Amino acid sequence: MSLNKMPFFELRSGSVDTLLFVVKTSDLDALRTELMRRFEATPEFFAGDVVAIDVRRLAENERVPLAELEKLLTSVRMRPIGVVAQPAQGWAIQWANEGGLPVLEARDRRGAPKPSVDEAKPNTEATAVIEAAVANTPPPAVLLQPATIIDRPLRSGQQVYAKDDLIVLGLVSFGAEVIAEGNIHIYAPLRGRALAGVHGNLDARIFCTCLEPELISIAGIYRTTENPLPADVLSKPVQIWLEEEKLMIEPLRLT
Repeated sequence: MSLNKMPFFELRSGSVDTLLFVVKTSDLDALRTELMRRFEATPEFFAGDVVAIDVRRLAENERVPLAELEKLLTSVRMRPIGVVAQPAQGWAIQWANEGGLPVLEARDRRGAPKPSVDEAKPNTEATAVIEAAVANTPPPAVLLQPATIIDRPLRSGQQVYAKDDLIVLGLVSFGAEVIAEGNIHIYAPLRGRALAGVHGNLDARIFCTCLEPELISIAGIYRTTENPLPADVLSKPVQIWLEEEKLMIEPLRLT
């Protein structure tokens, strides 16, 4: 058989969607409390998610017990597959190597280390070539992503998941849940749970004509009824988005 033809398997370069579990505190008890609280509120939110443990936000003198954190993540149905760390965080790299987990590189939009001064210096010749190429490239066609449309009310216990944008034309009752990897549009009262950008889409938004939710979430940043909504958005048309890891809620001006 020719060595150029391998019918049983092949190795190819590619990319796999993986969430970053960004650790911001070395207090494992605080992490456990917050994780369990979120898991109890939305147990399906973590179902089978593959995550890399990202410790780059920790201070130089901070450590987190990664073995215990791995068990904690597994207990809430996450699947840790590796560690993302700064080169100076030898303790994390050593733990990953001893535990058989890979040390991963991540090129995320936030949380990544800033380039050094040398790395940040532009290559003038390369920049000129790139700018010329961009200037001579026609603008790309606008591609509209499909949306999932639900044209009925959702009762307590019902759940809808969309891999794109989700449009709901009926009431989302208490105990019902709408989840989307993109944006969520609800043209009726939202009284249940709405989770947009569930695979880390930081640009996702929630639009609603009557906001009375049990829970709202974008890219894992969430808010529940334990934190009452201001009077200017409660039961009002609103849009919700993320700004610096904070949920922003703004009235929609429909007239």
